Amino acid sequence: MKSKASAVWQGGLKDGKGTVSADSGVLNNVPYSFSTRFEGAKGTNPEELIAAAHAGCFAMALSAQLGEANITAKNIESTATVTLEKTDGGFAVTSSHLTVVVHAPGANRAAVEKAADNAKGGCPISKLLNTKITLDATYQL
Repeated sequence: MKSKASAVWQGGLKDGKGTVSADSGVLNNVPYSFSTRFEGAKGTNPEELIAAAHAGCFAMALSAQLGEANITAKNIESTATVTLEKTDGGFAVTSSHLTVVVHAPGANRAAVEKAADNAKGGCPISKLLNTKITLDATYQL
């Protein structure tokens, strides 16, 4: 399986602007710029897109891991917070912090915790990211 997205950038770093699009059409000329990345202006930024990908990937991986333990969650709500920091080598994504709430009535806590830990390291986006990944989890069992 391959996924494809594109970006167009016009102008300099601080005064320029760009758009991102995905072949699926779900992103279609979505604006991004220096101000959307660093100054809170409306639009997206690469780190937000990575956070969305990580949250979605982790939730799906957790569902798969739970399935292997014969557990079907009623609901999995995941959030990823990606941190971009200036380092000695320039700007870098230094961490992605996952937060998850798993609602799986009657499930075994140890099995759910193991599934979450496996999903944290095993989802394809976690494997892609060369950064520290942490997890806070709440289980409603």
